[in-house]
Amino acid sequence: MSGQEIKASLSLSLVFMFRMFGLFMVLPVMALYADQLEGATPLLVGLAIGAYGFSQALLQIPFGWLSDRVGRKKIIIAGLLLFVAGSLVAAYAGSIQGVILGRVLQGCGAIAGAVTALLADLTREQYRTRSMAIFGMGIGLSFCLAMMLGPSIAAGWGLSGLFLSNAWLAGVGILIVLLVVPSATTRRQDLNSSVRKKSVRQVLHNVELLRLMVGIFTLHFIVMGLFVFLPRELESTMNIPRASHGGVYLVGLLGSFLVIIPFIIYSEKQRRLKQCFVTAVTLLLVSMVFMAQAGEHRWLLISGLLVFFAGFNFLEASLPSLASKLSPAGTRGTTMGLYSTCQFSGAALGGVLSGWGYEYWGLNGVLMVCAIPTALWWLLSVTMKHPPYVSSMVMALNPANGQDAGSMSRTLAVIPGVEEVTVLGRERTAYLKVNRRTLDLSALRQYGEC
Repeated sequence: MSGQEIKASLSLSLVFMFRMFGLFMVLPVMALYADQLEGATPLLVGLAIGAYGFSQALLQIPFGWLSDRVGRKKIIIAGLLLFVAGSLVAAYAGSIQGVILGRVLQGCGAIAGAVTALLADLTREQYRTRSMAIFGMGIGLSFCLAMMLGPSIAAGWGLSGLFLSNAWLAGVGILIVLLVVPSATTRRQDLNSSVRKKSVRQVLHNVELLRLMVGIFTLHFIVMGLFVFLPRELESTMNIPRASHGGVYLVGLLGSFLVIIPFIIYSEKQRRLKQCFVTAVTLLLVSMVFMAQAGEHRWLLISGLLVFFAGFNFLEASLPSLASKLSPAGTRGTTMGLYSTCQFSGAALGGVLSGWGYEYWGLNGVLMVCAIPTALWWLLSVTMKHPPYVSSMVMALNPANGQDAGSMSRTLAVIPGVEEVTVLGRERTAYLKVNRRTLDLSALRQYGEC
């Protein structure tokens, strides 16, 4: 990768990481500090936790399309300004309704599509997978840091201070976009980073992809449910001070990583991805049983948290990978756009319904609300097909090769290990699904750089 490509990857990842850190920080503290707000009820607290998901789900794809028309940087800056506005509204709100409004405004800054599109503009096809990997690692890191630091920030400066820190981080992100992120000289059509209207129907008719959409919806549904009650349980039942909650989440996250890293390696090397996937969904159900039985037994609640994070982290890493494997060549951008919409829809609905369950039936109400969709997901997982063991590859075709898109597709399709091909003739780019164990890479490289 060139210096500019590395700079673009790191700076855009940092911008998006700041924004996601601000969103995630609210999860471990909202249920604890919302009592200070006028009109707070468990139902409205749940709505405040998941409210950003409503606007994210509605605007994720439109913002990506809009960036094609008015420019990537303009949309990214506009989205960050909306996030700043929402953070300030929530920071100075005296009621739970004001915080909900602020959270909805925060979610209106749906810049994921614009950021990935700009990253595609600034990187060459053969290095784009590495850039997206850096981007993905930034999101994972922001979640871990938010779980650890959110309780400490809220303990020192309250809920208002936490939202003000959101605004400050988004402001730094705007400066990075203006001063550090390179400007794109060309706007590339990248099928892995954009949503195409004509591909939506193709994705929605894929039953196996729909199972994964249900999965990511359910996973984020139950994450929101978990944080409707868990912070209160840690404080009131376990007698763990608010400022120390970050340490509890740290133990849960680190412990889960020790479990899932070998799990992920095993699932890929031994080609047991379906079995490991079903096991991870089962862990989510087991964690709910632990939490329901915890009572005053601190070790059961902590064990439930550890088991939950183990299943969650495996699934959070596996679901986008599976969606990429199952999406037809050249539709990954569309697939992931719909995937993100389902993810944020789950977060929104999970917060509301879990808050409703907690208001009327307490802890057991939340766990029941979360257990029902998880059990349905388990049934869908058990009956899903074994995923294909293929990888996505983007190839910059040799400009000297004069074949048209149709001829080039047929030429590449007969190379051993190539499963699917989509060629964009004008961009001289090929999108491939390949079996790396049987791929004849030297034959493929005769036609371009990959």
